[in-house]
Formats: sequence, C-alpha cells, structure tokens
Amino acid sequence: MEGKFKANAAIGLVVTTTLLLIAAFIVNTASPTPAAMAREERLSVPNSHSVTVVGEGMVSIEPDIATASIGVEVVRPTVREASVAAQTIMEDVQAALLSQNIDETDIQTRYFSIYAERFGPGGLLDEDAVRYRVSNMVTITIRDLESIGDVLDAAIDSGANNIYGVDFSLADPALVESEARARAVADAFEKAEELADIIGVGVGDVMGISEIIGQGGGFFGGNFSRMAAAEMGGGSGPISPGELSLTMQLQITYELR
Repeated sequence: MEGKFKANAAIGLVVTTTLLLIAAFIVNTASPTPAAMAREERLSVPNSHSVTVVGEGMVSIEPDIATASIGVEVVRPTVREASVAAQTIMEDVQAALLSQNIDETDIQTRYFSIYAERFGPGGLLDEDAVRYRVSNMVTITIRDLESIGDVLDAAIDSGANNIYGVDFSLADPALVESEARARAVADAFEKAEELADIIGVGVGDVMGISEIIGQGGGFFGGNFSRMAAAEMGGGSGPISPGELSLTMQLQITYELR
C-alpha cells in the first residue's frame, strides 16, 4: 500500500513539473521582454528618416565623331530595273566614301526596301501600270570632323539623293560620363542639405543610389539635319560641330539625423 502511494506521488510530481515547464514556455513565447520587442522592431521596420533627391550633372564637350545617314532612292517600271539601278548607284556611293578615308567597317546598311506604287507625277496611274521604288540607306561614321563636307559632297556627286542627318557625339564618352556623375552626386548632396536644413536635421550616410535610365549614357545636342540634299540643289553646305552637352542624373537617398 505504501509503495503504491509513493508511486502515485512520484507520478503526480512529474506531471506537475511538466505542466509548469509548459506554462513557462507559453508565457515566455507570448510575452517577449521589452528588449526583445525593441530588437524585433529594429529588424523589421526600415528607417523612415530619410530624404530622396535627384542630382544632375552636366559637362560641356567638343564632339570627336559624326554619324550620317546616306540614302539612294530610285523609281523604275520594273522591279529588276529599280533594284539594279539602286545597287549600281549605292556601289558608286560606297566607293566614293572609301575614297574619302571612310573605313569599310564604318559603313553599315541600315535600311533597304522595294515596294510598288500606283501613283506617278500626274496622279493615279492606269489600272495595269505599276512603278517600283527601291530605297537603300547606309549609316557612316566620320572620324575626321573637318572632312564632313567633302564626304557628303562625294556621296552626292556619286548619286546619293537623300542625306537624312548628321549627328555629333563622342567615340568614348566614359571619362566624360564619370565627370558628369561626380557633378550629379555633388548636386544631389547640396539639395539634400538644403531640405534637411529646412526641417532642422542633418544629412547622414547614403542609403541608396541609382542612375536614371532615361538619361543613361548622356544627352548629346548640336545635330545637323538635311533631307534630300541633292534634290535641294546639291552640296552639303557649311556644317559646324559646335559644342555638345552631356547630362547625367542620379537618384540618391540619404539618411537624416
């Protein structure tokens, strides 16, 4: 009898201890200490004391290359005649470009088309009459800017009847882009300091930075355009590269202190 009583008492002690441990675990899990709560909050809630600004950096430079789009367009009664005529003229144009020290790797075909048209100089053609128009365009890179006029004149004299434009840029804009980015960072910091001063705080560390893609690679101005130069009387006329501007934009987020 006494042994049975001791066994029941031992079982009761084990059960009681187990219940106490379970209760303690539940209390500790459901009610974290203030320090633990503060740590959890710091980990899960981002710092809201920040300011985001856009800095802009602009650098003025002189271009060192030009690109031009030169085209040949012919109209003939048959596809064969139009195609052969366009090819012959374009071969003459490319030979003229090579004679002006344009490297063969700097000449690239960008557009070629053949289509039938039922309108002539006098209006709608007869029902069975069709004219065929062939257009061929190449883009060239001119690395000697002083030769632009001579290059275009040579193309026109050899049969090109469309010059769609001359655009100026830099062969290697990397160094200028770096300088523009540095100016954009300085401009962003000035804006952040101005905003922080207005609300009576200071500017801390950079929390994030990104380049605005719309301005990525810079913006070049100062372009020359001439449509159908040969048809307007021939000759390229005076072309001045002028000065270009390269603009970079960066979005930067600063911590406020």
